[in-house]
Amino acid sequence: MSIPNDRPATWFVTGTSRGLGLELAVQVLERGDNLAATTRSVERLTSALAGRADTAKLLALQVDLRDPADVARAIEQTTARFGGLDVVVNNAGYGFLGAVEETSADEVRAMLDVQIVGVWNVLRAALPVLRGQRSGHIVTVSSVLGLTAVPGWALYCAGKFAVEGISEALVAEVAEFGVEVTIVEPGYFRTDFLSSDSLGLPVATADGYPAIREMVQSHLELQGNQLGDPVKGAEQIVGRLVGGGPLRLILGSDSHAYATAKVDALQANLDDARDTAALTDHVTLSLPA
Repeated sequence: MSIPNDRPATWFVTGTSRGLGLELAVQVLERGDNLAATTRSVERLTSALAGRADTAKLLALQVDLRDPADVARAIEQTTARFGGLDVVVNNAGYGFLGAVEETSADEVRAMLDVQIVGVWNVLRAALPVLRGQRSGHIVTVSSVLGLTAVPGWALYCAGKFAVEGISEALVAEVAEFGVEVTIVEPGYFRTDFLSSDSLGLPVATADGYPAIREMVQSHLELQGNQLGDPVKGAEQIVGRLVGGGPLRLILGSDSHAYATAKVDALQANLDDARDTAALTDHVTLSLPA
């Protein structure tokens, strides 16, 4: 679905008070579109938008994405205010950097409640609206770490791998209703994603992982020097959706390099298994003619 140009489109975007979500909010409002923007702090969102965008078409909503009733109310408020819904962007999330062994059960649940349960709550609430009007576009902001995994990012990757699977399954489920799906896969963007406010770390670390400790330190030092420009990233998301949008939107040369390496490794694995994969099949007996 192309974003409508004959009227203001209505966007529902989660996680808008900082980072890529904030830049997306600014550009949606600059287009003259309607924006329902969810955040954990409406005050922080409105403060961040002050002087950057006209907020006349903004509906700022404090929403706990883990609470399905709270999310359903937010969708209802959006359609009541703007009369419909065109684009749903699941963007909320945070990073977590630690070894598998040292990631606690509580930390796992907290991450997956946001990255998976929160996304699912938004989809369940929004899809009846989009199906009913037989149009719409669902955007999930994943990561290149939803395609490939690196040491120290296991928990974050677990969440992103999951939303990639949800989104891929959703494509075929909603196609007949005129609803499209796009997965955004950024690399490192110059937001506060790697700051102590946005990057989760294990409460207790385990012995034997000096490389992970070095990685944590190097990532904290990378803050403010990431390759990606969030303004350009938001421009790509909005601009590509105007034309309908691909299934996967790769953002950043670093993301492209990581994704290409994963594809090459997977292809090599498939080539190696070409002659052995069928060895586990049941043998089909051929009856004599």
